[in-house]
Order: sequence, then structure tokens, then C-alpha cells
Amino acid sequence: MPRSRKRVLFAVLLIPLLAGGFVVQQRTTRDGARLLDEVLGLVANRYVDSLGEAALYEKAARGLVHQLNDPYSVLLSPKELSTFNAQTNGRYAGIGMEIAEVSGFIEVQRVFPHTPAEQGGVAEGDRIVAVDTASTRGWTTQQTSDALKGTPGSKVSVKFSRPGVPELIPITFTRAVVKIPAVAYSIMLDGKVGYIPLLQFNETAAEELQGSVERLTKEGARGIIVDLRGNPGGILDQALAVSNLFLKKGQELSSIRARNGGSQSYAASDDPIAPTLPLIVLTDGRSASASEIVAGALQDHDRALVMGTTSFGKGLVQSVFPLDGGYALKMTTAKWYTPSGRSIQKERKLLPNGDFVEVLPDSLETDSARKARPAFKSDAGRTVYGGGGITPDIIVTSDSLTTAEQKLFNAFAPKTGAVRTVLLNYSLELKKSVRPDFVVPPSWREEFYRRLQGKGVIIDRSLYDQAGGEVDRLLGNSVARLAFGDSTAKRRAISDDAQLMRAIAAARQSSSQRDLLALATQKQPSTAKPTANR
Repeated sequence: MPRSRKRVLFAVLLIPLLAGGFVVQQRTTRDGARLLDEVLGLVANRYVDSLGEAALYEKAARGLVHQLNDPYSVLLSPKELSTFNAQTNGRYAGIGMEIAEVSGFIEVQRVFPHTPAEQGGVAEGDRIVAVDTASTRGWTTQQTSDALKGTPGSKVSVKFSRPGVPELIPITFTRAVVKIPAVAYSIMLDGKVGYIPLLQFNETAAEELQGSVERLTKEGARGIIVDLRGNPGGILDQALAVSNLFLKKGQELSSIRARNGGSQSYAASDDPIAPTLPLIVLTDGRSASASEIVAGALQDHDRALVMGTTSFGKGLVQSVFPLDGGYALKMTTAKWYTPSGRSIQKERKLLPNGDFVEVLPDSLETDSARKARPAFKSDAGRTVYGGGGITPDIIVTSDSLTTAEQKLFNAFAPKTGAVRTVLLNYSLELKKSVRPDFVVPPSWREEFYRRLQGKGVIIDRSLYDQAGGEVDRLLGNSVARLAFGDSTAKRRAISDDAQLMRAIAAARQSSSQRDLLALATQKQPSTAKPTANR
């Protein structure tokens, strides 16, 4: 057969194949749409409980998003979107309290400074009995929170019960925009080491951190420790701005690569406020997202010594898409990378109950685990790792509880609400008679045990006595925080924080960032304590 005829015949045969493929694809799409319509129709007309059309479509949309098997993609209702915005932006219109359900009551856990709640005299441990004319009996924390929030300048009346006060306490508040701080406090430690816990990346995180760094520097700080432990992340722009506080103009901070192949690189746009001040960053398994962007950028550019344990491993970027009816879709749209090009995303699997677990639940902190991960180089040629969280330059594990202390907290677990109530109420009494340098006397431990017994928290006395040191720390920290605030409580607890103690020691012995980074190449001592390990 002549070649030209073969070519024509091939073309003739190809046309039906292509057309057939198009028909199959079109039929598949049509069948999929018909399947969805049929299921919606059957549920709407035959399901045992009736569903409104709006609820039906919302459930279908939620199911679609859930089946993406992505723990970070979620459909937000108008109320959920409002809560998300408040948490992200660090501001909401309310009265300024953190509340929780404790033993069936809505209880005040914390009062934020400079808020209507503080000005009205609300105290931790107060219970919310009524909001306006409605009783809160049977309400959830979310229901109570929704009732307390409203338009700035509007009024809300709340009735509280307080331990030791026989009458209900009525207070009328004027709602205001409440600012949840990213930096609750910052302190100067011995040896001129500044310590700043950064709690979240809200809209003012960089501004608050900058203010703390500048204040500590003026007070003579020779090094700074930024604590990102437990920081779940937040706004991307704030992560970049925080990194820029320490990195030079023009240095890359992070890059993002989307599905369509598009990429975007972010670089420092301003001069740093602290270009040479020795810097240590603390991370742990709860340091995620924006925290990892900051730790990764500072580590790649050799600008900070990262200490602690491997971070969470969230290398994904979510975008929020406004939808009709006040809804929004928060969906993963890209991956982010550190300046050296590493992705720190740790693989996870979404469970049917909505929880997610690591596919490879390895701490990633053993030598063999690190060697199996992709290796990259920092600006100075140091090895840094990708493939699952930010691995610290110096790994320092937190102290573990003794066997007796573990058994005590296991015994507390079924009665957590009652234990917390007893601790809070007793601490509120004790705070009136202590000085900042107080020492927990044996009588406190004895009285705490008696009150626990009275609330039905039955603990074996010998076990309680064996864990006495932890009970004293629990009491001391609670009383200190209520009496003098978070900073005083932290000063008291520093000796119990092995990771912070190692960071302080490193800062004291280093006069430059180069000195700090040199510590990472030295053989590190064991973090275990020879006695009273906790």
C-alpha cells in the first residue's frame, strides 16, 4: 500500500477514535451530573427527615469539599466565616473575654486587657448565667459567644455568678472592637537576653513584635529569643513582614507555586530593624504554617539559630473565596517553599471523623530519619532539610513527666472540669495574699487536695504526694498568672522549660549570630535531667 494511502487510511481511522473519545468524555460528564441530580432528588423527596432546598445544597457542597481529603479545605458558613475572620485578624466586636464550658457552665477563662470586660470588673472563674434576658443554661460556648458579640457601640447585659458572692452580678457592657494580642508580653532575662513569645500571626503581629524588639534593644538586649512554639500560623503577609524585621532588603522570604504552574516569589522590601542582633527561634510540633515560613526563611539565610523540636509541617497555602449568601470556601491552592527551595509539607491523611494523622508518624529528628529527607543548603552552606517540617539546628526535647506525675494527670483526666474549677477558685483566693517572689507552702498542696476531694475528685494520697512537685508548680503558676500576669508566671516557670533554658544558655555565650550558628556544629549535651526528670 502506498505510504500516502496509509496516511489517509490512518487519518480516517483516527477521526472516529477521537470522536468516540469525545463522546465518551461528554457522556461521562453528563452521567456524573445526572447522578448528582438523582441523589439530590431522592434525598429531597424520600429521606426520612425533610430538608430544605438551601440545606440540601449546603450539605452537597460540604460533602464535595470533604471528599477532597484535604484537612485545610473547608466550606465556611456565615457564622463560621465571622469566627474565622476574628481569629485571623485578631479583632472582633464584643466585650473581651475567653470563655469555655466547664462542668456544664459557661465560665470565663481569661479577660483581655483594655476591654469592656476588664473595665467592668469581670474576673476569671466568673460564670455567665444570662445574656440580656436569656438564660445560658444548656448553651454551648459558641452560642454564648455569638450572643455576646455585636455591633461596636451596642449594649449587652450579662449576669455573672462568682464563687463566694451570694448574689448574681449584673453588668451592662458597651461592645467594642477587641484586639487579641499577638505578643502578650516580652521580658528581659538575666544576661541581657530578650524573650518574646509570638502567639499568632494576626494583622498586627509584625508591628507588635517590632515594638518588643525595639524596646528590649533599648534596654540593652544582647540577643533575642522569639518563641514560636504552639503558634499555629495566620496571615501570610504578616509572616513575610516578621521575617523582614531581621532579613536584608532584597533577600527572598518565600515562594509559592500553584497548580497552573504559576509561581510568585516574595522578597524583603524594607531595611531590617535588627540586622545583626543574635537571634534564636524556638519551634515545636505545634509551630505551623506562618511560623514555619518565618523559621524557614531565617534558617535558610543563616539569620537565626532554630532550636526545639521539628515543626508541624504545613507547606500548603489556602485562599478564601467569597460565595453567595455570606458563605466562603477556604481551599488549598498552592504550595509554599523556603528560600533554598525546600517544601516542608508533611503528608497527612484525613480520617472520616474529620481528624487527620501523619502518614509516616516519625518525629523526623533521628539521624537516620533526617538522612532520608531531601537536603538543601543555607546561604552559608549549612545543611537544612525539607520533606516534613522545619528541623531545628539544635534539637532540644521538652522535659517529660515522671511516672508519678503521669499517673496523677491520668487520674485528673476524667474530672478535668472539676479540677480546673477547684484550681481556679483556690488561686483566686490565694492571689490576694502573695508577693511576686512567693514560694508555694505545703499547706497549699494540702488544702488543694482537700478541695479536690470535696468536689468528688478522688486521688490516691500516696500518688498525690509522689507528684507533689508538679502539684506545687501547677498551683504556683496559676496563682502567679492571676495575681501578676503572664510575664511573672513565665519567669517563675523558666527553670521548668528545658528548651528555653538551652536557648538562654546559647544566647549568653554568643556575641554574634556566627557564634550562635557555630553551636549547631558542636556535640550537644543530653537534654535529660539526672534527677526529677519532668
